[in-house]
Amino acid sequence: MTSRLVIRGARTYGDVAVEDGVITAVGDVPAEPGDRVLDADGDILTAGFVNTHHHLYQWATRGRAVDDGLFGWLTTLYPVWNSLDPDDVHAAALVGLAELAMTGCTTAADHHYLVPRGDDSVFDRIAAAARQVGIRAHVARGSMDLGESQGGLPPDGVVEETDAILASTQSVFERLHDGDRIVVTVAPCSPFTVTPRLMQESADLARRLGTQLHTHLCETLDEERDTLARYGRRPLDLVAEWGWIGDDVWFAHGIHFDDAEVARLGATGTGVAHCPSSNARLASGFCRVSDLVAAGAPVGLGVDGVASNESGSLFTELRQALFTGRQRTGDATSMTCAQVLDLATRGGARALGRDDVGAVAVGLKADLAIWAGEDVQDVPDPVAALVLGPDKRVKHLLVDGEFVVQDGELLGVDLAAARADLARLARRLWDL
Repeated sequence: MTSRLVIRGARTYGDVAVEDGVITAVGDVPAEPGDRVLDADGDILTAGFVNTHHHLYQWATRGRAVDDGLFGWLTTLYPVWNSLDPDDVHAAALVGLAELAMTGCTTAADHHYLVPRGDDSVFDRIAAAARQVGIRAHVARGSMDLGESQGGLPPDGVVEETDAILASTQSVFERLHDGDRIVVTVAPCSPFTVTPRLMQESADLARRLGTQLHTHLCETLDEERDTLARYGRRPLDLVAEWGWIGDDVWFAHGIHFDDAEVARLGATGTGVAHCPSSNARLASGFCRVSDLVAAGAPVGLGVDGVASNESGSLFTELRQALFTGRQRTGDATSMTCAQVLDLATRGGARALGRDDVGAVAVGLKADLAIWAGEDVQDVPDPVAALVLGPDKRVKHLLVDGEFVVQDGELLGVDLAAARADLARLARRLWDL
């Protein structure tokens, strides 16, 4: 057993004690011989943030199709993404996960759905980057099998064969999934890029493996029009027929749900990853976050890919979620600072099917973020200070009670060198 770590004096929660990677006390923690003490006097302590939707590979292709909606943006970028190799994906994942850690994230879900030449070693490289940075990764084995010649959106050159996808998904799960630090999920891309067979057999596979399902859904009205034209059904009805509804499923974006669909998601415990900055960048619309939460659906925050949210910061999504939530309803009480912090922590954990992270509570894993508070000492509510105050990078970040970031320094990765390596690799893509 390691010595106990006591985080002392944070404005939120007071003291927090950690032993063997688990929170053992919260509040007023008396000192014991041998304690290691971390002074957080005046700082703001939160649970580590949970990022429910990301595309790490997109760090290599930022700043493109900046004035397009989703379908135009995708058709511009598909050929570029087809040129990525495992080294590119690793370099992008290393920078992306490092940036997430520096902005308070301790668990990140990455949806990687583009596998050029069927080389699924890209998932091993994403997992390796997560281990190096030191945060938890939910690695979604994404896929597309409906190319342009079959009526899908992506070019035929970027899709895979259905049987190969299913075999690869099981293989990736068997070699990477540990159920804790690396969680492999099953994640065909979207209704307009996949076949019904892939969706149905992926749902069956995930339930045999005991893991979760993830896909994009109801992100744009173009998608809704496409599914109505192709299948004669709204997107949620369609995927529900394929087995995609329940507390082992979470959807990315989830913008265009009607009242009955919101109620259905809540009743079934189906989750939604809310990506407010990307939704704004692509003019996709406003997610009905407050309605979904009121209905009982798990809702977490997502950065989405940094080709549509170039900052790659989970911290900035808190304020963006607050502002867009209020803009959607015209009611300042419809989304509060405390609620968006809950989306970033407890809500995200619930969407990913986790009950061991996402809160500062005895018995949960010691995944904690500590934010310097000296510039917001005049703000009476520390949560409001965090959400509405200056953009921050984390002062300390702990996963399983071990430092990932200490005194503002990322311990596992030379971030400047990683950025330079990624830029070198990305430049060859500029002319594509």
